[in-house]
Amino acid sequence: MLRPLTSPQKSLEAICKVLDAHSQTADKELSSIFINGISQSSASISEGDLFIALPGENFHGAKFAADAKIKGAVAVLTDAAGAAMINDLPVLITHNPRRAAGIVSAWFYSEPMRDLYSVGVTGTNGKTTVTTLLHQIMSLAGRESGLIGTVETRIGSDVLASTRTTPESSELAALSAVMRERHMRNLVMEVSSHAISLERVRGSHFAVVGFTNLSQDHLDFHKTMEDYFLAKSKLFTFEYADLAVINIDDIYGQRLAKSTELSVLTLSRLNPQADWHFTSINSDYVGASLSIRGSGGILIEAKTHLHGSFNYDNLLMAVAIAVESGIDPIDIASIIPQLSGAAGRLEAVRLGQNFIALVDYAHSPDAVIRVLETAHEISNGNVIAVLGCGGDRDTTKRALMGKALFDGADIAIFTSDNPRSENPEDILVQMVLDLDIKHPHEVISDRSAAIKAAVNAAQEGDVVIVLGKGHEKGQEIDGVIKEFDDRKELAQAIEDKR
Repeated sequence: MLRPLTSPQKSLEAICKVLDAHSQTADKELSSIFINGISQSSASISEGDLFIALPGENFHGAKFAADAKIKGAVAVLTDAAGAAMINDLPVLITHNPRRAAGIVSAWFYSEPMRDLYSVGVTGTNGKTTVTTLLHQIMSLAGRESGLIGTVETRIGSDVLASTRTTPESSELAALSAVMRERHMRNLVMEVSSHAISLERVRGSHFAVVGFTNLSQDHLDFHKTMEDYFLAKSKLFTFEYADLAVINIDDIYGQRLAKSTELSVLTLSRLNPQADWHFTSINSDYVGASLSIRGSGGILIEAKTHLHGSFNYDNLLMAVAIAVESGIDPIDIASIIPQLSGAAGRLEAVRLGQNFIALVDYAHSPDAVIRVLETAHEISNGNVIAVLGCGGDRDTTKRALMGKALFDGADIAIFTSDNPRSENPEDILVQMVLDLDIKHPHEVISDRSAAIKAAVNAAQEGDVVIVLGKGHEKGQEIDGVIKEFDDRKELAQAIEDKR
């Protein structure tokens, strides 16, 4: 875990007071113990750390307290159940250690996000693209900026692979403190619904929070769309932010814009009454010419290499937030043609073939529909699409995704995608439920073979698009992650066809 070079030292006594926690250790002893850092993972403990042991679905984090001590932890923050498992380290006890982790991490590093122009973007689809585009705009405008998201974390020249969309609160606070230490002016990050529900952003504060859209996903975690929406809505409060930027083409966005306590800037591709909207979009095979009208009558005209209505939505949000942050609209107009999409988001594989080959992260029904619509916009022939559904995740969306593929592709190839502990054949049965799968459509469980079949079916002017994994470089089967990159598989299939 990356940390600032000059970390503060805080006593356990001070931490105890901040959290209103209690301990069986004497106050005098607590005042003499100082911590140098905070970690919620025993694997990333450094000498002098406070280890935060969280209750989990399968086991309690206190199980790893001994490992944390070996690596240098000097104390543990946990709940009563965790405290009962620890007898060789000072323990601070609180009823909600997840919430406490966010509060104490922000306090420990003196709330670094408030010293940056911090932007958090949430929504089912578009988070990665919006944050990537905004980070590019800020960087090209000469503003040193940090990026935290699904694909990677960027701090200047340092690029770190991400393990989750939004880091645990102790890591988020440390990364923000590193950015502040390196004199970054901005932080742009994705905020997942899991992170909000699991309080990973507790203690964080954003200058702006953005809402892209909401469609079915993650119902294995949230159970209902209402729960999913309410989880996202928590971010749009004064506790977490000063200003909301909301896409109101989405019905949940319309609801959020009316219910949030924050000041709101509205965005729309369809509604000219929105604060930020398009007055024209003229697309062709290389991208589009755009005319954007913003708050106060701002007009930005530019060409973009991005494709698809959903990407124009993403760009509109990035532009609106960039202007709100103080970047000159004239500069933004000159920057837009230089922007590229996020890794694994409509990412092209070009080896001189006579058809278009793309990889996209679409893994929800709505995202599949939108991406296939875009594929048809740029195709001069058939759209050949490959898609699977992940195992051990929301089962209710599988038939919906299968239908979206079947309806949206001229040739639909159903395959496997991170089956995890499930039988991939069982997942495929759920995907093709009630669909009449016959030539030219296929069901091919082996993902590599499915990609080869799509490429071999392609003719001049077609679009081959492989959906679901995007930037991912592994395939999880029976608990083992094997190397698998859709982009490499697609490239190899194209080479083999020659």
